[in-house]
Amino acid sequence: MNIKIVILAIGAVIGVPVILMAYIMFGERLIGKFKGKKRQAKIRPWFWLSPAFILLFVFLIYPVINTIILSFENANSTGFVGLKNYIFIFTSRATLIALKNNLLWLVFVTLVTVTLGLLIAVLTDRIKYESVAKAFIFLPMAISAVAAGVIWKFMYEFKPKGTEQIGTVNAVLSAVIPNFEPKAWLFNPPINTFALMIVYIWMWTGFCMIILSAGLKGIPDSLLEAARIDGANEWKIFWRIIIPTMASTIIVVATTMVINVLKIFDIVYVMTNGTLGTEVIANRMYKEMFNFRNYGRASAIAVILLIAIIPVMLVNIKRFGQKRS
Repeated sequence: MNIKIVILAIGAVIGVPVILMAYIMFGERLIGKFKGKKRQAKIRPWFWLSPAFILLFVFLIYPVINTIILSFENANSTGFVGLKNYIFIFTSRATLIALKNNLLWLVFVTLVTVTLGLLIAVLTDRIKYESVAKAFIFLPMAISAVAAGVIWKFMYEFKPKGTEQIGTVNAVLSAVIPNFEPKAWLFNPPINTFALMIVYIWMWTGFCMIILSAGLKGIPDSLLEAARIDGANEWKIFWRIIIPTMASTIIVVATTMVINVLKIFDIVYVMTNGTLGTEVIANRMYKEMFNFRNYGRASAIAVILLIAIIPVMLVNIKRFGQKRS
């Protein structure tokens, strides 16, 4: 093992507690110099929060401000170009394709994951082995997006008709459907974009199911039983009781999925790298930054992505506030 790594590990194990204790002792001694317990009580919370505020500024606020400034500068950040980078984003064919794909992801993936999550939550709530079923459906969440991308890339593997299909999808469809023509799922637009979406849906449906299942458990059994006694069938109970009662939970899950989908990158990067019409905003930002070394355009894309996410975050925060009140 590298001696430097050992020294760093020992330094971290010993150094962090020592620095923490020193900060506590110094802080309490400094607060003790203020007269009056009430005054000390007012100062102490701010003193303990100050490290978090410093880290928040250094790693979040400052980078955001710096990114906004860079978005108005040229490729190597040596000159001011105004709105040129933003005009390029909304006029370039490559970025317009990425924006269109992100919109498709936003509508299709959010709708399917939330709908499937809700349906599975309702159906598994009525079976004996509920926990086992939910565990299997939630299992893909334990896999990283990169690993999921690699797994599904093999599953979408294509071989010409008449040869043995090593890709799971083509092999299963060839066995089930007579005279099925194997497809190159990742190479044929626009099928390839939807093929990537299926991977994301496979991963995140379990997340939606768990959150919505928790909301479903919060509906009083007496309310459902009263509806059944009044003659309501299960379809009416679903639409007139379950959906309205869970409306706030559904909105929170949907907005969370919108935020996640807007930032989609890893699955696209691993499976297609944005080629053949599959590019998304985050993937385009990566290419502008690391492939083309155009920091101005990359920063402008990052700012647009931030602006798109902020309203959804505000809706989520508002919903959480309403639930707490």
